[in-house]
Amino acid sequence: MTEKLEDIAQAMVAPGKGILAADESTATIKKRFDSIGAASTEDLRRDYREMLFRSTDAMKNYVSGVILYDETIRQKAKDGTTLVEIMKAAGAIPGIKVDTGAKPLAGPTSKIETVTEGLDGLRERLAEYYDLGARFAKWRAVITIADGLPSWGCIKANAHALARYAALCQEANIVPIVEPEVLMDGAHAGHDIDECYRVTEWTLRTVFRELYDARVSLEGMVLKPNMVIAGQKSAHQSSPEEVAEKTIRCLKSTVPSAVPGIAFLSGGQSDELATKHLSLMNAAGNLPWALTFSYGRALQAAALKAWGGKSENVAAGQRAFAHRARMNSLAALGKWDDKLEQAA
Repeated sequence: MTEKLEDIAQAMVAPGKGILAADESTATIKKRFDSIGAASTEDLRRDYREMLFRSTDAMKNYVSGVILYDETIRQKAKDGTTLVEIMKAAGAIPGIKVDTGAKPLAGPTSKIETVTEGLDGLRERLAEYYDLGARFAKWRAVITIADGLPSWGCIKANAHALARYAALCQEANIVPIVEPEVLMDGAHAGHDIDECYRVTEWTLRTVFRELYDARVSLEGMVLKPNMVIAGQKSAHQSSPEEVAEKTIRCLKSTVPSAVPGIAFLSGGQSDELATKHLSLMNAAGNLPWALTFSYGRALQAAALKAWGGKSENVAAGQRAFAHRARMNSLAALGKWDDKLEQAA
């Protein structure tokens, strides 16, 4: 029997669970492996991800789904079991990154602004990924704040691509994660929390207009936005309480209540700060959608360091992963406390 998109989307944002973003490209994971002095071979990449997916405590209790890279969704563990089967046995839903990356946007802002590509042939790729076990997908659009930017053309182009992607996903009975990310890095000194609010609100309003025009079912999607937060170069860094309050206010003004859940990206925040912000938002209550996490580095960094590319450190890596997953699970329930971090 074909699963309903609405049911899959609800399962992805189930109470106390979030999504592990393990969809790093080969180039990105090489940088991560370089940081621990490990060679980024296909076998070692498989071993690392197998370590995460076999972390029974984390996967069964705190992780609803995993975003995979094309290489990973096709890989088998050392015992011959596919990584997808390992995930499904733990109760996690397999997902897949389907965009082909952010490329320079043609025009005078091409050195700064990008548009995400990957629509060509996407219908056929989605059919293959469905057969490989994927039940949701992800497409990331990147919006940069700079002097006089973003441009309307950049926001419009990315929102339109996100909507076309989402419509194709739903046609293939795959839940789309719609990810418009307003970056928190960059060198613009005026990128404070209010500027992030303005651009995030503008971006989300545009995205949902495009989703409506593309006849995307809001009940069968998950939104993956940035939090409303000051840029890393801003002289004024807002308190966690202000980040939580302004993020909720921005989302309530832009995201229809028909959307079942919002799974935040961490966007360069520290592990604990990303967890704290999420917990404060959920503790505020009175939210029309589930608020949870879809973290990559903020879930994996501690596990990667503890593992260090060595088979004898698998248990240590799994403990580190389970701890971060549990902390974010508590945050998704509004019950995280920094004392729990210290007690670990």
